[in-house]
Amino acid sequence: MRKSRWIVFGAALAAALAIFLQAFQLPASAADQIVRIGYQKYGNFILLKGTGALEKKLAPLGYSVEWTEFPSGPPLLEAVNAGAIDIGQTGEAPPIFAQAAAADFVYVAHEPPAPQGEAILVPKDSPITSVAELKGKKVAFNKGANVHYLVVKLLEKAGVKYSDITPVFLAPADARAAFETGAVDAWAIWDPYQASAEVTLNARTLADGTGVVPNNQFYLARKAFADANPQIVDAVVAAVADVDRWTEGNSAAVAAQLSAGIGIPAPVLEIALKRQSYGIKPLDETTVAQQQSIADTFYALGLLPKPVQVSAIVRRAGS
Repeated sequence: MRKSRWIVFGAALAAALAIFLQAFQLPASAADQIVRIGYQKYGNFILLKGTGALEKKLAPLGYSVEWTEFPSGPPLLEAVNAGAIDIGQTGEAPPIFAQAAAADFVYVAHEPPAPQGEAILVPKDSPITSVAELKGKKVAFNKGANVHYLVVKLLEKAGVKYSDITPVFLAPADARAAFETGAVDAWAIWDPYQASAEVTLNARTLADGTGVVPNNQFYLARKAFADANPQIVDAVVAAVADVDRWTEGNSAAVAAQLSAGIGIPAPVLEIALKRQSYGIKPLDETTVAQQQSIADTFYALGLLPKPVQVSAIVRRAGS
């Protein structure tokens, strides 16, 4: 009887110890760590995903990669703020709206301007021939995305007030459907959706960002993640630099190799790649100033609840 009591006591003690250790276990080993990357059908992250190169670069550091696709930048940054992803890539406007909403992230790096990679499109048989003729028209675009700023600046250049158009806020897939059915008069969109509309719908470019907006790509990270894992952030940036070097000037071969894997037809992908920019690097003062100008413009239009200071959330080189 005494022996059986000891057996029961020992089993209970072991179970209690297991529960204690589980509750107070040390952080997972590096081999269990995951970097959660948010990407779009846009920019160089989708190319990096297609190559599998990031997984190879992070494996020796004990990290795996989890990729999540988003339809545009605003929901991607919502996921960053919610702690659902660690690093993401967007255009210019989404980080500004996110910062105004008190999202906790930092700018990590950027690509050079690619102003031809976004445009206002009209149907091939549309009577509209200039941006000025958009006055009183319905223009579809993703609210808070890079094309939001494109629309603002192109209207300004044409002498048309932003309040003189009817914005129709739609995500890319819904905007394309509205564009195809004639529910809107024009569509402001970025590559590769832009290239796809040109190839498959014979959509006509009313104006792109040339001479009006830079259309930078930005890489962003949760601040807590960047602070705790600077070497991982640096490794991700280095992997993007590698894919940049491979892609630049080699768009046809890259499109042919990655098309099936990322779900974009090679002819469409090649057009988009030729309009994309390459050469990832930390943000410099010029780029920060450009972002600040965008933020100031949105605030002046009453589209932001408060002014933001872009420089306050920039991760500096070597940090």
